[in-house]
Amino acid sequence: MKTAIVIGATGLVGNEIVNKLLNDSRYDRIKIFTRRTLKISNLKLEEYIIDFDHLEDWKHKITGDELYSALGTTIKKAGSKEAQYKIDFTYQYEMARIAAENNVSKMLLVSSLGANSKSKNFYLRMKGELEHAILKLPFKNTFIFRPSILAGDRNEKRFGESVGIKLAKIFTIAIPLLKKYRPVEAENVADSMIKSANRNSGEDKLIIESDEIFKIVNS
Repeated sequence: MKTAIVIGATGLVGNEIVNKLLNDSRYDRIKIFTRRTLKISNLKLEEYIIDFDHLEDWKHKITGDELYSALGTTIKKAGSKEAQYKIDFTYQYEMARIAAENNVSKMLLVSSLGANSKSKNFYLRMKGELEHAILKLPFKNTFIFRPSILAGDRNEKRFGESVGIKLAKIFTIAIPLLKKYRPVEAENVADSMIKSANRNSGEDKLIIESDEIFKIVNS
């Protein structure tokens, strides 16, 4: 059986990943590194409440077979672009770097549709830069997932986002050319990540676009 490492476990996709891994018989240890507790009691779960500014202090614990990285925030919550960059880029990259040094073999990263290190959009450029940096690390397998708008039950309600998801669903059904922008349930992203980690894709580095996520889930 395997050990999975998860960061971003309190977020929309990360929480789905943890719940699915805890119910997956292929895994006997799930290590989560988080700033606040999930309040889950499970014999398979090892929860580490940490300061991500001091990840090196936890290097001896960042060991296992697979790293699932779904950490992220918004500028509104972070307070500035600099603060968001630290969470979305620096923390995820540093965790991945340490995991690679500790011979974790597989990296599974949640990115974003449209991620591009050359983009003029701050968010998409940041995601593209992270992808570029992660792909340079010596994992045996690296899977990067680029979902469109994420749908699911969030802890905090975002009225504008909820309306946007409903409108996106309508327009992407009505206009076939917009199909790739259809919202993706967080559960489906988590499913596609775990499925990808447990099948032989024949690729050592793979970028999975939003449409492909649906195909993996239904395969």
